[in-house]
Amino acid sequence: MSEIRSQACSACPYRKDVPSGVWEPAEYDKLPPYDRPTADQPWAPFMCHATPDHYCHGWAVVHMSRGHDRELLALRLFGCPPVPPASTPLFASGLLAAEHGQRDAAVPTPEACETVERLTRKHARLRREALDAPD
Repeated sequence: MSEIRSQACSACPYRKDVPSGVWEPAEYDKLPPYDRPTADQPWAPFMCHATPDHYCHGWAVVHMSRGHDRELLALRLFGCPPVPPASTPLFASGLLAAEHGQRDAAVPTPEACETVERLTRKHARLRREALDAPD
């Protein structure tokens, strides 16, 4: 069973302080479906981009701490490890995180470009994924 990261990675798409446009728009498209009622959510868990053997901290905190009766279906199916407290300000929903992330995707800011460069220097896996992506 995977664990939830104890804190959000530096480029978590749920973090309010991460520049818009860091991830491909398709990555942000994955977030809003987890806002749905439990039975209508994706079955697949959302794994951390930096450490893909862990569940995304922002995903778990945002979708398990919204103050209503919904749960993350993926965590129910794959076992629900303890959800840590938020480590940094996060968007209140997958939709808000996706809207922020996609806002500057076509023309990323210098801050977003710096974040992408830092991530690809640190994580060889992300360099390979970028090379394998279709044009």
